[in-house]
Amino acid sequence: MNPLMKKLLSALLLLLLATACASTVVPPPKTAEHYLEEGEANFEKGRYEDAIANWEKVRDSYFSPELNILSELKIAEAYFLSERYVEAATAYEDFLKQHPDHPRTADVLFQLGLSYFHQMLSADRDQTATRNALSTFTDLQKRFPDFSRADELTTKIAQCRERLAEHEILVGQFYLRTKQYQAASNRISGVLAENPDYPKKDEAYFLLGHAYLMLEQRQRAADAFNSLFREYPASDYVLQAQKLVEKNY
Repeated sequence: MNPLMKKLLSALLLLLLATACASTVVPPPKTAEHYLEEGEANFEKGRYEDAIANWEKVRDSYFSPELNILSELKIAEAYFLSERYVEAATAYEDFLKQHPDHPRTADVLFQLGLSYFHQMLSADRDQTATRNALSTFTDLQKRFPDFSRADELTTKIAQCRERLAEHEILVGQFYLRTKQYQAASNRISGVLAENPDYPKKDEAYFLLGHAYLMLEQRQRAADAFNSLFREYPASDYVLQAQKLVEKNY
């Protein structure tokens, strides 16, 4: 190819490149409102991960305090509905720390309590989540006695207390099996004192009477067994208590 042709081709190539560059339009950056709406669309479709990603962009843009607060609440809700309860609890905790006097504090406290509630383990396992849920729910009840979901809140508190009581009973049974009778009586008497509506009080009375009997505290044992006989005459524990008394008195 001769030099002239090379120059012509080079000039033509430069012209094409310049035209292409001139016609390229850089799109404007997406706004916080855009990501907020996009997050709403993803949320409605159940695409919670995408919704969280959208709302994190809103939050991190610091566009306005109002949008920041809204995005924080929506992120927490998306975590909760996707059953990522650890992340939901963290998000609600952070919100309460940053906005302690927000008008939606009661609702956030309830959602925080539910996030802990859904992490609760069976009675024979660690009860940290149960205690966290109970603490949050009781705090809500004290601070907002007119809370709109008061009946549901009362039910959740009762469920938490029952789970903790069941745990204490299991610990008491362990102490009975290992002949640590004083520790057993302390645990079980605590359940009865703190949970007057505990649904398995017949079992608790029997275990407490057993512990007192082994401690040779006969009057206390008699009181526990008499409570069992009087309040739960049809309980299976009545016969067990009678046999235990016959054997050890």
